[in-house]
Amino acid sequence: MLLAVDVGNTQTALGLYGGGGLTEHWRLATERSTTADELGVLLGGLLDFDAVEGICLASTVPVLIREWQELARKWADAPLLVVGPGVKTGIPIRYDDPREVGPDRIVNAVAAKERYGAPVIVVDFGTSTNFDVVSPEGEYVGGVLAPGIEISMDALFARAARLVKVDYAVPPAVIGKTTVGGLQSGLVYGFAGQVDGIVGRIREELGAEARAVATGGLADLVAPHSRTIEKVDPFLTLDGLRMVWELNE
Repeated sequence: MLLAVDVGNTQTALGLYGGGGLTEHWRLATERSTTADELGVLLGGLLDFDAVEGICLASTVPVLIREWQELARKWADAPLLVVGPGVKTGIPIRYDDPREVGPDRIVNAVAAKERYGAPVIVVDFGTSTNFDVVSPEGEYVGGVLAPGIEISMDALFARAARLVKVDYAVPPAVIGKTTVGGLQSGLVYGFAGQVDGIVGRIREELGAEARAVATGGLADLVAPHSRTIEKVDPFLTLDGLRMVWELNE
């Protein structure tokens, strides 16, 4: 079986793939000080290392790559593929310096192109909200990076003394009748409006009506209120890792 691992700045998503596709998946907090042995103990309670035949890793936290390399060697005794320069992805990368592009952004583009065709825009709701663009020619041509929902709200709560944290939920109306309702409205409809504005400008620049697909932890909260997102694909990144693994076998 293949273990696909997407290490983000805030959370780590893992998926176990067998003959029938994705069989198990988990989402864990990313801790930058985690050691390989701590990862081994944690994952040992979730899966059988003897069944893992390979690990495909995308990490936006460079310090953790070495720990995953050690886990693959010591705990799983399985080959590890780290998505990065020199790894075949099957998609041309038209970026001034391809080494600057996060591996999660590349595997999202790979999976979106395979599943939905080109052109396509991936909106990934993570620590940052990433907009990644595949051109009509099927090339990765860059994108947009915006502050993510959680860090934006955390900054607001930290700087506004009279505002308190609220649940990330859809408010009863756009016009808030309470402070909580007003904050939730700004969260949901504010970020939905941001998505629609950026996707619209990307489509204008491409000169094509690219399909917009959302993924990431808070996609289900915002996407239903966006006029441009057509599909939520929660396992897009993990599926992209599987595709890259198969391409490099």
